[in-house]
Amino acid sequence: MSKRRCDACGTHVEIPGGVGDFWDFGSLEKAGPGGLTLELDDGSEFFLCFDCIEKLPEDPTRADVREIVEE
Repeated sequence: MSKRRCDACGTHVEIPGGVGDFWDFGSLEKAGPGGLTLELDDGSEFFLCFDCIEKLPEDPTRADVREIVEE
């Protein structure tokens, strides 16, 4: 399982998948909040945990992501 840091809140997010998880089926249960890389219309890209993604409006902008960072 690999880990990434959320670009907004800084939380370490475990991302299931890859060779390390091939035989470790229990890792799906302990995967944590998870996250996604979002590419916005302006071409910017952010990796955000699901908790931060839920805080974004329908069509997020770079400014919306900055607001989460400043919270």
